[in-house]
Amino acid sequence: MSKYHHIKQQAYQANMELPRLNLVLFTFGNVSAADRELGVFAIKPSGVPYEQLSPEKMVIVDFDGKVVDGDLRPSSDTKTHAVLYKEWPEIGGICHTHSTYATAWAQSQRCIPIYGTTHADHKTVDIPCAPPMDDVMIQGDYEYQTGYQILNCLKESNLSYKEVEMILVGNHAPFTWGKTAEKAVYNSAVLETVAQMAYLTEQINPKAPRLKDSLIKKHFERKHGPDSYYGQ
Repeated sequence: MSKYHHIKQQAYQANMELPRLNLVLFTFGNVSAADRELGVFAIKPSGVPYEQLSPEKMVIVDFDGKVVDGDLRPSSDTKTHAVLYKEWPEIGGICHTHSTYATAWAQSQRCIPIYGTTHADHKTVDIPCAPPMDDVMIQGDYEYQTGYQILNCLKESNLSYKEVEMILVGNHAPFTWGKTAEKAVYNSAVLETVAQMAYLTEQINPKAPRLKDSLIKKHFERKHGPDSYYGQ
């Protein structure tokens, strides 16, 4: 058995969750799973329909974006994943989709305001939207620069990748991450739901106020705080 079998399996299972959760259409998305000790990650091959995937078809890439194992071409977003793994040592999975509502917010170049407790159960801040990439970056190594577009947005917003595990890339689509590929997909599903709820909120009441701080604090801390009591 290949020494990469475990992350190929993780990446495969995570990718197969995307169509099941209605987060992708056709081949619009990818998930990767990293092994920090080996210094590599497994990622979906480019343009292969989900029903044709298998663990063996996952491509192994190092944190410089170079293929080290696999017969297929890796996802076109591979260099973006590589940048994030290299810069953020505590993540083990990354998910990228073009899910409808999150992508609509990205195309609108808007952060997603924190309107309700569903959002606050997961994050205490608006979900950030990185500004559209400038022309110099676009004309360079585009996918590599997308990684820095994400890094720069969080840095300029004074946000930690450990606390805000999701972002919208302006005019593009969402990226999410986590300690595992499974958690990255979970975050992608949460993001899409929150994006849809925020959109509907603004349709019902264009002047809807942001959630007040006391409720943000209560809902986040009951699930994630030192005295959390949500769940078993």
